[in-house]
Amino acid sequence: MTVQAAGALLLGAAGAAVLLGGHAVGGAFSGEIGPAVGVDPLSGAFLVVIGVVGAPACLFARGYLVPDRAGRAVGALTGPFLLALASVVVARDATTFLGGWELMTAIPAAAVLIARRQPAVRRTVFEYLAITHLGGVGVWLALLLAAEQGSLGGTSGPGGATRAALLALALVGFGTKAGLVPFHAWLPRTHPVAPAHLSALMSGVMTTVAVYGLVRTLRDWAGPPSEAAGLVLLALGAVSALGGALWAAVQRDLKRLLAFSTIENIGIVAAALGAWLVLAAHGENGWAAIALGAALLHAIVHAVAKGLLFLGAGALERAVGDLALDRLGGLLRRLPWSGGAMLAGLIALAGVPPLAGFVSEWLVLRSVLEVPLSGPLGPALAGALVLAALAAAAALGAYAAVAVAGLVLLGPPRRPECAEASEAAAPMRSALLALAGIVLALGAAPGVPVDVLADLAPGGLEGAGVAGLVVPGTGRLPALALAGALVAVALVARLLRGTPAPPAPVWVCGQARSPRLGWTAAGFTKPLRLTLDALLRPAREVEVIAAGGLVQEVRHRAEVPHPVEAYVYRPVARAALAAAEVARRIQSGSLRAYVAWLIGLVLALLVAVRLWGGA
Repeated sequence: MTVQAAGALLLGAAGAAVLLGGHAVGGAFSGEIGPAVGVDPLSGAFLVVIGVVGAPACLFARGYLVPDRAGRAVGALTGPFLLALASVVVARDATTFLGGWELMTAIPAAAVLIARRQPAVRRTVFEYLAITHLGGVGVWLALLLAAEQGSLGGTSGPGGATRAALLALALVGFGTKAGLVPFHAWLPRTHPVAPAHLSALMSGVMTTVAVYGLVRTLRDWAGPPSEAAGLVLLALGAVSALGGALWAAVQRDLKRLLAFSTIENIGIVAAALGAWLVLAAHGENGWAAIALGAALLHAIVHAVAKGLLFLGAGALERAVGDLALDRLGGLLRRLPWSGGAMLAGLIALAGVPPLAGFVSEWLVLRSVLEVPLSGPLGPALAGALVLAALAAAAALGAYAAVAVAGLVLLGPPRRPECAEASEAAAPMRSALLALAGIVLALGAAPGVPVDVLADLAPGGLEGAGVAGLVVPGTGRLPALALAGALVAVALVARLLRGTPAPPAPVWVCGQARSPRLGWTAAGFTKPLRLTLDALLRPAREVEVIAAGGLVQEVRHRAEVPHPVEAYVYRPVARAALAAAEVARRIQSGSLRAYVAWLIGLVLALLVAVRLWGGA
């Protein structure tokens, strides 16, 4: 794992060199069939993501994986997974791109099956492969269509219906792997069953690589910016951000909550990409560049922070053996390094200054605000609605972060395992602290990455008529001043606190005080669930157990179903199974019947070709 971590760092360093240098290395994109690789500044930005998240994930795996046969196999697959991610980013032909894309899907599935052999896990992995491969058809068709039209090599661009088809296919294909609603169903299923370091790479890096594919298509392969595509991305981004944040807030399992948070943040990125396309179509090239820079910055911040949180979840799982929110508590006191690093990740994703999440979310909101100010009435109304949805999503995201911090890290321990938990092993702790440091560094100097990433827009900042978004060195002063003020306030409060007051007795209706009587995840979100009862439609079951005429026990079970899964995926799955039952009748085992079916198919195709040619 140490060698793999070093290799990931080298990938990140190479990407940073190309990104900051501003010049491509290696070949350019080509429509030819054959292996070709190269790195331009856009690829470099995503190689940095692979490096800065992949290296700590590999280091974390050294202490996390059990050193048995299965653990060694999962560890050995981590390096090829990182290489598959990198191959998508550096590919310069359709064959290499699609080969890396398929390996990026298959390797983590194999690793999960090796790590966990339960039947439920096998079913989850099957659903993950089914959904991502069905969506991946869009990626295959989009790249092959771009190669056939010549836009993959940059010689020409598609137009008319061909361009619309290319954009639709790319949106479905890359949106499925990124986790955009309604293509997201695999994500909250797979992450809770994957090993922690794989969850960090899948949620933090794999979804970000899918964003790379979408950006590459929109910027280089699909021709001039499309206002229609921008409006679609704005709508999908708003629905994903709001839906992901809402369903994250009502989860009771930490990893499932983090998975829905990924959907929220990918939605924010998609909304920023939509604003980029709409603003560019309206001729607002300066704000379009800022919107693209905001999208890329938020993708990077989310990758780092979400990688940190999934690794932190793995550290908590090793320490206490459970990730149900109602069975944790008080872990910041027992695990100060791991818990403190997780707290930094939560603050970043909550969009609280001075960390990097605040900078990226503010830039996204500011960019989307320009959509109503720059165009006709229709796009203006759409931009205003999306802006309101993103603001609500930001509030719900902060709500979910507070729930995790309060229920997991703060308060009294709810179980003996929490009270006796010990700090993670040194490799795991070092990985968490490294990612927390990156989150802090991005927040302390936001102007530098924003300038560099916004310059990746077509024509760059100079082509957009913008010399620079910030004066060099000044972009970091407000964040540093705020951070310094917060540290000073904390130190003064510590000095003035003096002797703590003795604990006061707590009245709990005559019962003995117990950690089980503390706040639960359901209690924390009860006001939200009551307010949105018609939308969330929570399901409740109450069982009263009586003996001798007296109530002995009351059991309560409640869950918030996922509407897309209940009303979209389950009906589709039932229809597919019914169709499969009908298709089974064709499998008669008779060779003559199979030959007859084949002849009938050939004749039908010949008639169709004849009719098409005559038309």
